Amino acid sequence: MPPVNLVNLESVSKAFGGRIVLDQISLGVAAGERIGVVGRNGGGKTTLLNILARVEEPDSGRVTHSRDLRLGALPQTAALPTTGVVRDVVLGSETFAAEHEWAGDAGIRAVLSGLGLPGVGLDAEVSRLSGGERRRVALAARLVRETDLLILDEPTNHLDVEGVAWLADHLASRRGALLVVTHDRWFLDAVVSQTWEVADGQVHAYDGGYAAYVLARAERARQEAATEARRANLLRKELAWLRRGPPARTSKPQFRIDAAQALIEDEPPARDTVALQAFATRRLGKSVYDVEEITLKVGSKLLLDDVTWQVGPGDRIGIVGVNGSGKSTLLRLLVGQIQPEHGRVRVGKTVAPAYLSQEVTELPHQLRVLEAVTEVGSRAVLGGIEMSASQLAERFGFPAARQWTPVGDLSGGERRRLQLLRLLMAEPNVLLLDEPTNDLDIDTLTALEDLLDSWAGTVIVVSHDRYLVERVCDQVVALLGDGKLSALPGGVEEYLKRRQERQVEGAPAARVSRGDTRAERKELARLERQIATLQRRESTLHDRLAEHATDYEKVAELNADLQQLVAQREEHETRWLELAEELD
Repeated sequence: MPPVNLVNLESVSKAFGGRIVLDQISLGVAAGERIGVVGRNGGGKTTLLNILARVEEPDSGRVTHSRDLRLGALPQTAALPTTGVVRDVVLGSETFAAEHEWAGDAGIRAVLSGLGLPGVGLDAEVSRLSGGERRRVALAARLVRETDLLILDEPTNHLDVEGVAWLADHLASRRGALLVVTHDRWFLDAVVSQTWEVADGQVHAYDGGYAAYVLARAERARQEAATEARRANLLRKELAWLRRGPPARTSKPQFRIDAAQALIEDEPPARDTVALQAFATRRLGKSVYDVEEITLKVGSKLLLDDVTWQVGPGDRIGIVGVNGSGKSTLLRLLVGQIQPEHGRVRVGKTVAPAYLSQEVTELPHQLRVLEAVTEVGSRAVLGGIEMSASQLAERFGFPAARQWTPVGDLSGGERRRLQLLRLLMAEPNVLLLDEPTNDLDIDTLTALEDLLDSWAGTVIVVSHDRYLVERVCDQVVALLGDGKLSALPGGVEEYLKRRQERQVEGAPAARVSRGDTRAERKELARLERQIATLQRRESTLHDRLAEHATDYEKVAELNADLQQLVAQREEHETRWLELAEELD
């Protein structure tokens, strides 16, 4: 008997202005299904999720939910309260009881730790959080609650490589159905068993994660008209890389091997590294960046400590590390935006760098898209092929009609694409890309990677997108928080392993004595009783404060007693958490 659908759409349509986003869509999400949603920016992915969650109403059609459906949804821009602390947003007094009770839940502790919230602080004021911290807090608030259906819109935004890997493991082991919009292709392969592509008002369903989706899409393109030949060839190239790529890719068992091999048997490797490096050497000479004995601080934090590093012509380097480790700062150091405390950066004489920052404030909002591109250049030679500004714009998802849209009217993803276009039109020989996948859809990422495959120059990429790093880069280096820049011959997999080893080394030694364990459990029980007593006394003091609100001397006295009680309770709760962690 097939599983019962939790959510059903029947003949649902939705339009914005004169543009139809969803056209007579009928589909359902069954219990336990894991579905990834892909498609171009603006193609209707978020609209589909909002309609499924009943956040948005369709123009026509019907949306039904099963009775007593427990649904959790994370929108792209999650609104948080303007007041309060992290603890209130994530745990909420209406859902979880006192701290000494929820803190004993290993699942909740795992979510808080996996998303790095202890580093943010559960007592941190929400109004003071950065954008990335707010995103992680909103995600944690969804993950700590049990749901029948979890809907996540770009959950990997603002997570580092380690955080993405943790989230993939967490979702893979979580009960309930999952519907996720993401441009992170590694994450799709690790988490979902079905892929929905939203395009041209329709939703096309494919079995498997990203790798299986690419295969099915390539087969579909091969069977379509000859006008689709270029698109099919690009998909074949992507498929060939998936088949030959890193051996640890979780998606490979999902391939129908014979069908995949038939599509790619004549497909050459994604790039000829030796030839590209030889050409890059002719363009750049022998030297690109020589980092010599650099020491760099941001405030009191030491990011680089006597680091020496060489970047040569044709090098393709990925930089990984936890958020705040100094990855973006390192790029800014290379392009001369900041200076080190000690040491120097020597730049090759022929280096013509292009730096993609995480910000999009430098775009000329008063111009139209094509004007903003031709402001930099009218033609560019990329990979030995000369392209006009209009041709390159179309390759990056700006069809002819869209090229006359004012820059100020573009979406976040479109602005990011325009940033890349302007960089490439300048024909640099060194690319420094800081989180280039932010706000980009999968088709645009594939087009960018295809261009980089034939681009003869040096590429340095900071990214949390594991797929992009493995696809584009030949070397990976890491900032592990020790002031050094460490080479990783094993790539991202080695980085995750090293991070895990460092966490184990830094963890307190486990207590194995049965007598010690018994004593700890007794102390745990004693602390719980004391915490409960202190909470009752706090409640009494709050009542007395309300009773004597007009007696300022009495209020001051009671408030002093209350502050002392709160400090004592927090001290007991901290000790309780330490003991619970050791016993767990």
